[in-house]
Amino acid sequence: MTPLFGHETAVATFRDGLDSGRLHHAWLISGPEGVGKASFALKAATYVLASGAGPPVAGPGLDVPDDHPTACLVAAGSHPDLLRLERLEKDNGELARNISVAQVRGLHRLFDTTASFSPWRAVIVDSADDLEPSAANALLKSLEEPPANSLFLLVSHSPDRLLPTIRSRCRQLRLSRLPDDAMASSLRGALRDSSEAEIAALIASGEGSPGRAIAFRGLDVEGLDRTMRELAGDGDPTNARRSQLAQALSLKAAQPRYEAFLARAPSFIAAVAKERRGAALAEALRHWQRASELAGSATRLSLDPQSVVFELATMVAALAPEGRAAR
Repeated sequence: MTPLFGHETAVATFRDGLDSGRLHHAWLISGPEGVGKASFALKAATYVLASGAGPPVAGPGLDVPDDHPTACLVAAGSHPDLLRLERLEKDNGELARNISVAQVRGLHRLFDTTASFSPWRAVIVDSADDLEPSAANALLKSLEEPPANSLFLLVSHSPDRLLPTIRSRCRQLRLSRLPDDAMASSLRGALRDSSEAEIAALIASGEGSPGRAIAFRGLDVEGLDRTMRELAGDGDPTNARRSQLAQALSLKAAQPRYEAFLARAPSFIAAVAKERRGAALAEALRHWQRASELAGSATRLSLDPQSVVFELATMVAALAPEGRAAR
């Protein structure tokens, strides 16, 4: 099973609940995307199931040896006491938009029978943000009246958007962005063929999120950052740099790089804003807010990539010293 780097406080909090015999039945695991929330949920579920079934698992964390019978069943996706709720793949290979109410109602198949290997049964919802409204209400009923020895682990990137009643039934664990040393360990483990130079570049672009860093691999994110540094330093009075970037990222084959630019542009503006004071800071923050809103809605609303890139690049170029900014 993939190692979990960082998040020692969250691990200790969960283990304290289990070791005390007062493990809460529902946990809401939140934090930025790509920091290991789903990995934490799977490791926590595996540890609880393994501890209940035996042989005993030693150690202070949530690691279960790969050759443990429970770990083998979980890795094979065939543990009868573990159910994962996630968006299903459609016939065309795309993922469904939501987790359906039918999937949640299917929990009865898990809880209407006796646990197979230990007293525990576990449900991972990845992510709770994807629950359709009726599915969220159906899940709420299970959280309000949990079966004996049940464990619900809800992964969420935006917990504030969940039903308040769901949040109130869960104990919350927030996973933070990883420090550079934990990022390095995580990336070295996941990308064993990468050079130290590539690992360093991915740490810089990942901003504390290993998942985000891995998604950026091979997309020349440093090239995007270099272009933004040039725009922020020299401006773009002739529109040439912005037009070239917009054209390059609007090609169908450039979709992954386009998505990387959507993620990087607001972060780049935020980094510039941190170095400013007074009116210059206020202006940079205004551009950051606009960039965040545009980048966040571009894919969801199917906005024209070329126009989106040009507009975001214009916000970056507006950071240039007076007289050089984009027109």
